[in-house]
Amino acid sequence: MSEKVIMLGNEAIARGAYEAGVKVSSAYPGTPSTEVSEYLVQYREDVYEEWAPNEKVAAEVAVGASLAGVRSMVCMKHVGLNVASDPLYSVSYMGVNGGLVFMVADDPGLYSSQNEQDTRMVARAAQVPVIEPSDSAEAKDFFKIAFDLSEQFDRPFIFRTTTRLSHSQGIVELHDRKNIPDKSYEKNIRKNVMMPGNAKYRHVEIEKRNMELAEAANTLSINKVEMNDKKIGVITSGIPYQYVKEALPDASVLKLGMVNPLPRKLIKDFASKVDTLYVVEELDPVIEEQVKSWGIKVLGKEILTVQGEYSANMLKKAILREDLETDHPAEIPQRPPILCPGCPHRSVYHVMNKLKLHAAGDIGCYTLGAVAPLSVVDTTMCMGSSISTLHGMEKAKGKEYIKDWVAVIGDSTFLHTGVNSLMNMVYNNATGTVVILDNSTTGMTGHQDHAATGKTLQGNPTYMINIPALCRAIGVKNVTEINAFDIVQLEKILKEEVAKDEVSVIITKTPCVLLDKSRKPVYVSHENKCKKCGMCLKPGCPAVTKNPDGTVQIDDTMCTGCGLCETLCKFGAIELVKAGV
Repeated sequence: MSEKVIMLGNEAIARGAYEAGVKVSSAYPGTPSTEVSEYLVQYREDVYEEWAPNEKVAAEVAVGASLAGVRSMVCMKHVGLNVASDPLYSVSYMGVNGGLVFMVADDPGLYSSQNEQDTRMVARAAQVPVIEPSDSAEAKDFFKIAFDLSEQFDRPFIFRTTTRLSHSQGIVELHDRKNIPDKSYEKNIRKNVMMPGNAKYRHVEIEKRNMELAEAANTLSINKVEMNDKKIGVITSGIPYQYVKEALPDASVLKLGMVNPLPRKLIKDFASKVDTLYVVEELDPVIEEQVKSWGIKVLGKEILTVQGEYSANMLKKAILREDLETDHPAEIPQRPPILCPGCPHRSVYHVMNKLKLHAAGDIGCYTLGAVAPLSVVDTTMCMGSSISTLHGMEKAKGKEYIKDWVAVIGDSTFLHTGVNSLMNMVYNNATGTVVILDNSTTGMTGHQDHAATGKTLQGNPTYMINIPALCRAIGVKNVTEINAFDIVQLEKILKEEVAKDEVSVIITKTPCVLLDKSRKPVYVSHENKCKKCGMCLKPGCPAVTKNPDGTVQIDDTMCTGCGLCETLCKFGAIELVKAGV
């Protein structure tokens, strides 16, 4: 079969996995990598796909499948690779049986992440080769090449993408799935058991393999030279290649598909043929520093930035010294991110704000509790960190210090790494209140299922982890479940729990408003009854706005019928006018 279709980068990667003969895929959702697994589900007859509780587990599942002799993959975003770094560093020493690829999506520009970490730096430290595509067609084709090279050189590979590639479209030519026979498993303790004596031997072996791969990189088809005007030469890879071609159409270009290890001979040969050499790469100077270490004169971060995404205009200004009108764009009003209308997190944060509580926060929609008017979340670091942060505060300053603090964490994030932190609190005789904001989904990345939703990635029913029972099983005596919109009872429970000298857990069990697609109740405000007190405005719901005269109105196109504003109004000025169906 051969036909051409338009695909997102992530969709093309899923297609590449299918065509490559992948049999097992495990992942934890994280923008911009999430859709790879969601698109891969359409090939479920040939590929097993799953959501794992975190990236470490997902990586270990993929390693196990590789050891058994089939092609396998694991998907995550760049910060997820931190969680998976333990198995990554060790499987780098072990090598593979069936081909093994870590699909990792970086986020230049911080569209949905807490940092701009460059996966290539991690790969160099772990001594893992990296392939990077520049469009959807390459995303599909290079993914297949990654598996071939993985098996040829006995190495796990990282397949690096970025937000721009993941979420842009391109023309992809489809082909049939490869029939890859399963490899037989052979017991090999020296190769697969990473205890010190074996690891020393394997370290020598992977250095040898990496040298072989670096030599092969000089002739790999995915590293290609486009010779044009020799006045300007550019070494680039990935999405920045597209910017180079737009900004510098006449320049000579060395486009790298493999960015670790680098093809040294190819680069030296290319450099000798151009007058001025540039390296154009987003984020860290990974290529640039290596090229300079070989004594090759090259310009890079001296004129370009280590922050954010690049653009064609940026390159025109930096390299061609063009003064562009777009250098001075019109000022655009800022639009800060907000919780959705009807979000159950809003009512919880409203109560916390009223009680003047501080929250150690975590990664998820609920991070938005940091912004006005709620302004409750004081810290956010990484997945599962909220509980450990609260624990550290208590051990540093004592029980009384945290009487106005709680930890907040979502249900998916709690199962990801929060449960370990809660165990630590119980084990170390801590004091503190943990609020699990259970909205029955992995909300921020687009409503993926997890171990407590009762459905697998394929949509099949499965055992539903009981979060309250799990908390009790690890030793938490005080576990309370409550509807997030029962603000009177929630206020009472929060006061009681933060006053205790032991660990307590409050679970606000209310599904994300976007999960229910049925028609919602609608509320209206009666301006003649409104006392202009502003109580209904305090939670910051975007459906409730203030009129010039101080009264309020409710946008019925945005209202989701949560009823929080009606609960807060003591004068009957807000009324339910249409029930949901």
